[in-house]
Amino acid sequence: MVLPCGAGKTLVGIGAMIEAGARTLVLVTNTVASRQWRAELLARTTLAGDDVGEYSGERKEIRPVTIATYQILATRRGGLYTHMEALSVEDWGLVVYDEVHLLPAPVFRMTADIQSRRRLGLTATLVREDSRADDVFSLIGPKRYDAPWRDVEAQGWIAPAHCTEVRVTLSDEERMAYALAEPEERYRVAASARSKVAVVESLCAEALADGQPTLVIGQYLDQLELLAGRLGAPLITGKMRNAERERLFSAFRQGDVPLLVVSKVANFSIDLPEASVAVQVSGAFGSRQEEAQRLGRILRPKTDGRQAHFYAVVARDTNDQEFAIRRQRFLAEQGYAYRIVDAKDLARLD
Repeated sequence: MVLPCGAGKTLVGIGAMIEAGARTLVLVTNTVASRQWRAELLARTTLAGDDVGEYSGERKEIRPVTIATYQILATRRGGLYTHMEALSVEDWGLVVYDEVHLLPAPVFRMTADIQSRRRLGLTATLVREDSRADDVFSLIGPKRYDAPWRDVEAQGWIAPAHCTEVRVTLSDEERMAYALAEPEERYRVAASARSKVAVVESLCAEALADGQPTLVIGQYLDQLELLAGRLGAPLITGKMRNAERERLFSAFRQGDVPLLVVSKVANFSIDLPEASVAVQVSGAFGSRQEEAQRLGRILRPKTDGRQAHFYAVVARDTNDQEFAIRRQRFLAEQGYAYRIVDAKDLARLD
C-alpha cells in the first residue's frame, strides 16, 4: 500500500491487525519508529502494555504484537542470524513491513523469509534508484493501492506544500575547490559549501519569526554540525542515544524546541506533525525516495491550516544542481509545482 507521509499508514496497519485478529510482527526502520508504533497501538486499540513487545538492540520482547527493527534481524554473529531465527519460529498471522521499499536491499530482503499467512507492505513512495522496486512484489506480494499525493491533499488528509529550489552561487574559492576535487568528491564539496550557510540562516529566521516549526536536513555531519552551531539548534544524528533523540523530537512536537537540525536518520518513520518548513542542504545523489521522505516530514495537516514549505538549497553550476534535477522528478510526478529562485531573491519570495 502506497500512501503519502502523514496520510495514515500506521493507522492502515493497525486496521489490518484488527481485521486479522492474529499474532502480528511489525518491521520498522529504527527504535524511534518502533516506539511511535507502540504508542499508536496503545492509544488506538484495546491492547495493553504487556501485549506489545519491542525487539531491538535495546530490548528482546516477543509478545502477541511484536515490533522489530530490520537492522536487528539482519545482525549476524558467529555466522548466525540468531534474531532472525528467533522470530522465524513464531506463528505470525500477519507481518507488516513499514517502509517496504527498503526490502529489496540485500541486508533487509532476508526478512521476507519470515513465514506468515498475511503480509502488508507500507510506504510513501515505491521508488528505488537501483530500479529494484518491483522486487517488493516478488518478496511479499502485489501492490493493492497507490494514492497520488495531490489527490490526498485535495481531500484534506495532508497539508498543501510549496516547493522551492534556492540556487546559491559559490565563491571563487569554492568554485576552485570544486574544480580541483576528485570526481567522487565533487558532490560533497558542492553540497556542503559554506556559501549555503547564510541562505539557510535567512530561511530559518524568516520561518521562526512567522512561528513555523522548522527542520534543517542534510547528508554530511560536518556541515550539519556547523549549521547547528550557527543556528543555535540541537543536532540529531544516528550517533545520538535513542532516549535523547526521543526527548528532542518530543520537545519539538510540544513547541519547546522550534528548530532541529537532523541527519538522514530523520528520513524514515519519524512523526513530526508540527513541522511546517523543511530546508534541505544536502542529499543522497539525487534520490527521489529521499526527496519524498524529506518532503513528507512537513506534510502532516496543520492545526491552523497553513501551508508547508520545502526548500532545497543547491549550489549553482555544479553536480549538486544536476542531482537536484533528478529529485525534482518525484515532485513533478506527484503534481507539485517547483519554483527555482536565486538566493539573492529570497527577500521577494511570497
